[in-house]
Amino acid sequence: MIHKTSTLSMTREEWLAERRKSLGGSDMGAVLGMHRYSSPYAVWADKTGRIPDQEDNEAMRQGRDLEDYVARRFTEKSGKKVRRLNAILRSDDYPHLHANIDRDVVGEDSGLECKTASALSSRRFAGGDFPENYYCQCVTYLAVTGYRRWYLAVLILGKGFQIYQMTTVPGDDMPEWCESSLYVGPEEIAALTAAADQFWSDYVERDDPPPVHGERATTEALETIYAEDNGGEVQLLGREGLFREYFDLKYAADRIAREMDAIKQTIMEDLGQAASGSCGGFSVTWKNQTRMLFDAKRFARDHPGMDLSGYYKASVSRPFKITKEDAGK
Repeated sequence: MIHKTSTLSMTREEWLAERRKSLGGSDMGAVLGMHRYSSPYAVWADKTGRIPDQEDNEAMRQGRDLEDYVARRFTEKSGKKVRRLNAILRSDDYPHLHANIDRDVVGEDSGLECKTASALSSRRFAGGDFPENYYCQCVTYLAVTGYRRWYLAVLILGKGFQIYQMTTVPGDDMPEWCESSLYVGPEEIAALTAAADQFWSDYVERDDPPPVHGERATTEALETIYAEDNGGEVQLLGREGLFREYFDLKYAADRIAREMDAIKQTIMEDLGQAASGSCGGFSVTWKNQTRMLFDAKRFARDHPGMDLSGYYKASVSRPFKITKEDAGK
């Protein structure tokens, strides 16, 4: 059975709190390691209330504002009518998942996900491809709703408008207005829902963090959770091997960086004062750029009587630094 929690009268805070009770489509992309801007650790920190709600940014605002436009373009191109569904959906079969879908397709067991992407990401949508985390999101919605098809409509700002189909129907036809059609078999849905159950039981319910794998989102979550130090000191017993591995990797990275710089320097010599160059399918640019900077020190010097303290903002951070003691000491 599908359960609907109405979002019509919810505040944003109430909506976010409701979403913390289970894993949504974008969460599953991170849980499965397929999200560029999130990670399993970041999802765990969010679901357990360790980090604050993500602040609205320009990309999120544009995505919301343009969602209706993307839906209209989908109808225009496909001929299918869509409608809003102001509810968070959950299924008795998959209690640890939820679906907050953009649109229902009227008259059929199908849904629509609306996306807005930067023109700089247009290569990620070439040849019928699209980002893996979008796929995970749509498969999550197929699982929760039990629908047969899910459409993904993407507005690539200033570049184009594309539609993709995900279907649970073997041998399903691909509409001529779709860039590609992917079959989602029952084994894929089973694997995704099993991963959701395991993540929730192993990490969220036990309040035990998942392993870290070097994602930037994990670092950001840790920096948020432990934003301030308490002045204490910890004996990191048994971590000697990790420190040695860290410095082995650091030395290797330094060597690779030097080798890369040597290649860059050779090509810079080749270019000289030229702005660009190309060879065998590769290209390089070395162009002048101008950036205007405000010289605060000079301004203060030229206006000695002006109180500028109100224009400075204090920033507190915890720089993370590993050092190695001199073996000779």
